[in-house]
Amino acid sequence: MAAENQIIHKQIRLRIPRNFHQEPIISRLVSDYGLTINITAAILGANAVGDGWFGLNLQGTQAQIDNAIKHLQEIELEIWDENSVSSW
Repeated sequence: MAAENQIIHKQIRLRIPRNFHQEPIISRLVSDYGLTINITAAILGANAVGDGWFGLNLQGTQAQIDNAIKHLQEIELEIWDENSVSSW
């Protein structure tokens, strides 16, 4: 079992709908949840006419990552991780 303060990595894919394009979603994961984030892939139209997709490597404690994922679910963003069936 991992120590409570051990830093872990979690890969996710996140869909950002058009109505969230002006919201600092990724920035808030850093400032509100203390995560370090590496953007590993991104698709976002220049005119912001469609959905955006991001591949993110989240780095933090298990609690920080769990709380951040819970927040993303509460604002109803689609999230895929290594346990998800679909591929990107």
